[in-house]
Amino acid sequence: MPHRLSTENSLVGAKQTLKAIQSGQVRLVYLARDADEHVVGPIREQCELKGIDIVEVDSMAELGRVCAIDVGAAVAAILETTSR
Repeated sequence: MPHRLSTENSLVGAKQTLKAIQSGQVRLVYLARDADEHVVGPIREQCELKGIDIVEVDSMAELGRVCAIDVGAAVAAILETTSR
């Protein structure tokens, strides 16, 4: 379970995560298995290019719950603790 999302510096959402990946701020990405591929595909590609680990979560509802939001989340990320 991605409990680290509630204890470490993190962000939620595909657009924010993609921007953070591209700027080198992301350490780990969580993707919901039931999210649309057109949403998570570009994030998956960027993670592979940049060597960022991906953890798959069973559902968007579960990921949203862990992120303490009232809706499902397709993507969430743990941010680097220091800038590169």
